[in-house]
Amino acid sequence: MPDKDFLSLHLRDLPYFRALIRAVEASFYQALNLPAPTLDVGCGDGHFASLTFERKIEVGLDPWHGPIHEARRRGCYRLLVGAEGGVMPFPDGYFASAFSNSVLEHIPHVEQVLAEIARVLKPGAPFYFCVPNPNFTAYLSVARFLARLKLNKLSQNYCTFFNRISRHYHCDGTESWEKHLTSLGFTVEDWWHYYPPPALAVLEWGHYLGLPSLITKKIFGRWIIAPFRWNIFFLYHLLKKHVKDPRSAMGAYTFYIATLHKTPVIASPMDECTG
Repeated sequence: MPDKDFLSLHLRDLPYFRALIRAVEASFYQALNLPAPTLDVGCGDGHFASLTFERKIEVGLDPWHGPIHEARRRGCYRLLVGAEGGVMPFPDGYFASAFSNSVLEHIPHVEQVLAEIARVLKPGAPFYFCVPNPNFTAYLSVARFLARLKLNKLSQNYCTFFNRISRHYHCDGTESWEKHLTSLGFTVEDWWHYYPPPALAVLEWGHYLGLPSLITKKIFGRWIIAPFRWNIFFLYHLLKKHVKDPRSAMGAYTFYIATLHKTPVIASPMDECTG
């Protein structure tokens, strides 16, 4: 584990179920090489990057203006760009690395975004990302309970509902992601599943039990009103076991390490705009 206590740091700012998974993901990046310039696809409010990396990331890209302004206040990017991932305002082969942390599953036109990432990366550049996989719905506790009661239709409806409130368009398996990436000139160097069913239950029930945090965010502009050690002590000791060994064959999420080994001929959507 890295020297940083990512779980404690995230619990001070985020609802506990989000803090747990972001702490796990932040630990993965500590052993990875991110040569500059680096692109963060879907940077959001910059909270994850501010805690995960010791240096400023060269470019953070996100289509939502509110989070972009919040990321600017955190000062963890050299440049912030408000743009769609499917139409990136960068030249071909500009970036030496890229990552997208728990973002691609929320994008309907993900193939277009992957193509743009391939276009703006240099040959040999690493690309890291993580997304939910089919285990996400397979191991939802409420769905499994309903299935044991032979309420299969209701179980399926619950899975659909939970994907909707999670804003998931993609919970694909490794074969699907490898197919997309290979077609664009990437080679998948490694991948692993993480976040097994007990940790997934923390995320699932946190969506319901974390409602007070949503209220404080709406009223006060922050998820946690008292980000002090005494306030997170109980949750920290309850959750830390899930951070210790997060990899699992039954994990609901998958982390990918890919490298762009060749540059395919990809027409940028911006070319069409300029004629």
